[in-house]
This record gives sequence, C-alpha cells and structure tokens, in this order.
Amino acid sequence: MGERKASRDGDRKVGRRALLIGGTVAAAGSAALARDELARLWWRAPGVEKPRKEGEVDYAGARWVAASDANWRRADRPDDYGIDMVVVHVTQGSFGSAVKAFQDPGHKAAAHYIVGQDGRVAQMIRELDVAYHAGNRDYNERSVGIEHAGFVDRPQDFTDEMYEASARLTARICARYDIPVDREHIIGHVEVPGTDHTDPGRHWDWEKYLRLIRRARTTPA
Repeated sequence: MGERKASRDGDRKVGRRALLIGGTVAAAGSAALARDELARLWWRAPGVEKPRKEGEVDYAGARWVAASDANWRRADRPDDYGIDMVVVHVTQGSFGSAVKAFQDPGHKAAAHYIVGQDGRVAQMIRELDVAYHAGNRDYNERSVGIEHAGFVDRPQDFTDEMYEASARLTARICARYDIPVDREHIIGHVEVPGTDHTDPGRHWDWEKYLRLIRRARTTPA
C-alpha cells in the first residue's frame, strides 16, 4: 500500500474480450447490450473462464483469506492479460490491518498476497484476476502484487523470514509465467508510472531479495 492508500484499478472500461463478444452480438443482429452488462458477461462466454474452487490458492504456502470483490476485477489471466511482472509493496501497517483493509469494499484496493514478518503468507485474490494494487490499469492487468507487513522507514520490519517467504512465493510466480528474475520485471510500487507511493522504500534490500528468489528457483517446490 505504501505511504498513501493505493488508488483503484482506474476506469472500468470494457475489456478487449468484452468488445469482441459485443461485436459478435451486434453482428448477429441482437439488441445492443449496455456497457455494464458486457462488463459482467464477458467472462461467462464459453471457453473463457478457467475452473475455480472456493478457497483455492495458487501458491501452496499461502492461506486463503478473501478480499472484498470491490477491490479486484474478475479475469482469465494469463489468457486475456499476460503476466510479466511482480510488484513489491509495503503495507504501512500490520499484517492484520492490511487484511482488514483489503476486505473493506470502501478501500478500493488490494494485492494478491500479503507476507508477514514471521513468514506467513495470505492469498486474498486469485492470480487469474486483476487486483487493484498498483494504481495503474495496465500494470494491474499484467502483474501480481505482493504486500509486506511493516513500514518503509523501519528496516527492522523486513525480517529474514519475510524475505525468504516472499522470495519463495515470487520464485513460483516467476516460474509459472516465465517472468525473468531481474529488476525490470520485479519492481517496487514506487516504480509504477503515475503512482505517488514510495514503497518498498530505501531499506528494502533488492540485492538480497533477488538472490533469494534465484536460489528458490532452483529449489524443488
């Protein structure tokens, strides 16, 4: 989340697939569908939605804690939006306060994962779906967001347990989507265009983090 509350995904424009479905409907001579109807119906088309199970996680080391559905958008990634990036955040608060915020529909933001100082991991949004975490629509659609419990100005909050747990998580994400382990593809919230956030801040040890991710990539899951 960083030093300021993350902004929402942005406008709720009809996605590319919705436009294709809309064009097919129009070509068939059907009545025009309203914009909000298309936004709801695009993922219901045959062959679009991947199988989902309630409470299922994408990372075996995570515990499922659902975010409010006001803080993310249903999608079918990586088929509709390719995933080529991980965005690192800091909550500016505790693990519990971040969970509470992401479950609040009025917060208008949430990340896919939260990592605690003790190494625990909560998944709050499926990687299939677009989380409102980066404050930039394009970056939201192409990335997985990971929050880390703590404050940017307190280096003691970034524990070894946190780094190691987050590195294992990021290594699995990178392996799943063929994301290179480098600073062009694993970035901080501060590096997202248009954001006014500063996280993860100057105390986040990028060299250590990338080293741990690379090591985890070579370790069996």
